[in-house]
Amino acid sequence: MVRYRPNVAALVVNAVGNLLICERLTLPGAWQFPQGGVDAGESLEEALFREVREEIGLDASHYEVMGRREGYRYLYPEQVRGKKLRKHGNHGQEQTYFLCRLKSDAPPVNVKQKQQEFRAYRWILPQEFDLDWLPDFKRDVYREVMRDFFQIEL
Repeated sequence: MVRYRPNVAALVVNAVGNLLICERLTLPGAWQFPQGGVDAGESLEEALFREVREEIGLDASHYEVMGRREGYRYLYPEQVRGKKLRKHGNHGQEQTYFLCRLKSDAPPVNVKQKQQEFRAYRWILPQEFDLDWLPDFKRDVYREVMRDFFQIEL
């Protein structure tokens, strides 16, 4: 049986409609949204607030959750360097995406956190997102997310 790890992701938009993307620390040129696993006993919202705080330094009071959609799934690649890939004993992730509007009094994004995962961030128009920034196994989910939240076909 395939096991999926619960995961949350934040689509953070600012007042002019730009979307936050973050570049992975260990993979230059790999851009994604803040996201992470749901810990045992944690609600999806609690996981969202924790991950956003840990990864980009924004507290829940700095943004408003405008909506959410769940059920986005992907499997990890079958092999990485000759080994079967599993994270936390799971074959993939099932993600819940949250659309979050940044408040006008929010501080700047800060990717230089204690457990730093990102090297840089930038704000883009949603239609500027490029699927080539992602590994192949995540592209279908991002394609669906961009269509569902921003009515954009990538």
